[in-house]
Amino acid sequence: MSKHDAAWHKTIPNRERLIFALDVPHLDQARGLVKELGDSVQFYKLGLEFFLSGHYFELAAELKAQGKRIFADLKLFDIPPTVGRAVAQLARHDVDFLTVHGNDSMLEAAVAARGKMGILAVTALTSLDRGDLDDLGFDCDVEALVLSRAKRALALGCAGVISSGLEAAALRQAVNPALTVICPGIRPVDNTDEQKRTLSAGEAFAAGADYIVVGRPIRDAASPRAAAEAIQTDIDNYFN
Repeated sequence: MSKHDAAWHKTIPNRERLIFALDVPHLDQARGLVKELGDSVQFYKLGLEFFLSGHYFELAAELKAQGKRIFADLKLFDIPPTVGRAVAQLARHDVDFLTVHGNDSMLEAAVAARGKMGILAVTALTSLDRGDLDDLGFDCDVEALVLSRAKRALALGCAGVISSGLEAAALRQAVNPALTVICPGIRPVDNTDEQKRTLSAGEAFAAGADYIVVGRPIRDAASPRAAAEAIQTDIDNYFN
């Protein structure tokens, strides 16, 4: 089966398949990156670090005014009523995706309050390996954990999951193709940081990703725009 007729392939504009992780501490720094990146990035991930800047919704509104899409990577984890109320608060804002990192009842509460947002279940963080799962008390391999969580998330009404590209192929074999798969930890070059389960952009899409999340390889590049455009070119080459 080719990349063009894969059952999981969704109609997504190519330039929206790259999600840039805008993980910075200050509003001015975030605005500077958004301005520099221009139309090289159409989809932004806003995570916990920027959330604590105090300017989260201010920047989210600015991005939406520019026609950008927003992925709120907040990994909500609390008792189900609290998760539900928090999701309802976020649903008042024009956010496309929100991550929830919890059990079935937490996911159910999030889905019930989601409004137009897509709820994304976190399967296993890309910074975790076998030893880390042992420390956490998970008596199964990473792939089995990811598949189990993905199947339950889809059944509960989640739009998709966050998963390492290394498990994307297994997800596509075992889970309904309607599932949206977002792969973080993408590294265009050899990986030297704490992300342990990574792939290149092309490898992630070949495995089954719908979107990829890239942060430091763009943010810390000599030219962030050039780095983003290089990844966009890789995406175009893969899909076209």
